[in-house]
Amino acid sequence: MVRAIVGANWGDEGKGKITDMLGEKSDIIVRFQGGSNAGHTIINEYGKFALHLLPSGVFYQHTTCVIGNGVALNIPYLQKEIDDIVSQGVPKPNILVSDRAQILMPYHIDFDAYEEERLGGKAFGSTKSGIAPFYSDKYAKIGFQVSELFDEDTLKEKVARVTEQKNIMLEHMYHKPLINPDELLETLHEYRDIVKPYVCDVSLYLNNAIKEGKTILLEGQLGTLKDPDFGIYPMVTSSSTLASYGAIGAGIPCYEIKDIITVVKAYSSAVGAGEFVSEIFGEEADELRRRGGDGGEFGATTGRPRRMGWFDCVASRYGVRMQGATEVALTVLDVLGYLDEIPVCVGYEIDGEITKDFPVTAQLKKAKPVYETLPGWKEDIRGITEYDKLPENCRKYIEFIEKELGVPVTMVSNGPKREEIIYR
Repeated sequence: MVRAIVGANWGDEGKGKITDMLGEKSDIIVRFQGGSNAGHTIINEYGKFALHLLPSGVFYQHTTCVIGNGVALNIPYLQKEIDDIVSQGVPKPNILVSDRAQILMPYHIDFDAYEEERLGGKAFGSTKSGIAPFYSDKYAKIGFQVSELFDEDTLKEKVARVTEQKNIMLEHMYHKPLINPDELLETLHEYRDIVKPYVCDVSLYLNNAIKEGKTILLEGQLGTLKDPDFGIYPMVTSSSTLASYGAIGAGIPCYEIKDIITVVKAYSSAVGAGEFVSEIFGEEADELRRRGGDGGEFGATTGRPRRMGWFDCVASRYGVRMQGATEVALTVLDVLGYLDEIPVCVGYEIDGEITKDFPVTAQLKKAKPVYETLPGWKEDIRGITEYDKLPENCRKYIEFIEKELGVPVTMVSNGPKREEIIYR
């Protein structure tokens, strides 16, 4: 059985906790896209962790954690994350890395920073983790695949070819120091030695696991609105954030994905630039940010304060549809307990007309939120584990969202800990 867990909105929905929770019932957990540019925060008996590259199931000894071919593999970062969690008392996880994954190179991180610097005020708000340059190289066919580390002749020839191309840009476009091909080859030899124990034909491994009836969890990074095709282009990430891509990014048949849990936040938040219709500002945003998440709404990777907003039915319904959600996990509901009433964005006004369908970016720029106000429940609900014990207005809020999304809300998270969850 293959399940996917993905985000409906801008990322930051609280997928880490839900993945950690579902990981307990999984044999294999697969990261299928993205790199170390976004984090999943997890709180468990070992402590509080922000994972960036490792799948969120690394805290269980019965699971195998897989880095799929769709991931931007930062090899020293992977080793650092493994060492970090082990140093905090977590047993060393079982890790497999696809031989077809591509390697995020040090120069990708440099180019990311150089381009943001060059763009100045028109920058994309990148996390400067090298993601866009990495995927650009992958599709321009000048990326380094893990398998190539083990073929010295291919590696040497490619290093010479890639260095030549990169140095033209470094010299003439960015006016930055050039790459030394001998040093680059040495770096790749170091990467080979680090990654060698983990390398495997992941697609074959997963296909065999499916035949054996193993439970596989595909873990997505970010959310629908950061997808390069269906998100708020161009303020998006550089790999597909949709569950459908899980089949490609892991190397399994698409029809094997039977269950798609889409995580939706009880309010909205986003890190980075881009359209955000229900965004709020000033004291109202500060208070929500301060109360939000565990210790406030700040990016797990960058530490940047997240942009805050009210629940957006238009964006969330679209996000859930594009993911093909079979069920929804609603997170951080406990945060809203301080409000007398809760605004919910139910439509967008664009050029005087109201729409309930999510538009393309050019139209989105003109959209103004249309709000409906729901009564608050003015109560701390953290720790409640039975649905009917929730205050009536809280249940009404959940049921309103469920009706707007058109997909059953099967889980309600009301606190950061693994056990702070209500199953419906």
